[in-house]
Amino acid sequence: MADKENAKEKDNKSLMDSIKVILGKEDKINDQVGKGQGLESYADDLLLLVSLVKDYYQGNYRNIPYKTISAAVVGLLYVLNPIDIIPDFIPFIGHIDDALVLRFCLKLMEKDLLKYKNWKDKQTAAKEETTKSNDKKIEDKSKSLKKTDK
Repeated sequence: MADKENAKEKDNKSLMDSIKVILGKEDKINDQVGKGQGLESYADDLLLLVSLVKDYYQGNYRNIPYKTISAAVVGLLYVLNPIDIIPDFIPFIGHIDDALVLRFCLKLMEKDLLKYKNWKDKQTAAKEETTKSNDKKIEDKSKSLKKTDK
């Protein structure tokens, strides 16, 4: 039993270390999406995947199976690695394998990624609502102060 727990703890540490690598190279992923290197059709999903990994790492979103977050990490690490089945520096075809691996990972985690997107959208809407409410309070306070100044 202790061996299983040790193995699970080791796997989790390895996962978190891999996520640190990904988050340290987030700009590189954004560059690959922006430069038109064969990943344009996956741009939104790729950025959502990075966001998922970041929220998982920060502890903001953990409602995801281990296999799904692992698939996300493996897919992103593969995209980041310049030396893979077809090296990225080969013009025109260097990112074909990246796109295929990414497509496979996205297909594996489609339902969980959709759940995360819905959660993320709700978080964004809640933040916007809070901001609007705070802006309204500030506006009302400002109006109140102007009336008392007269």
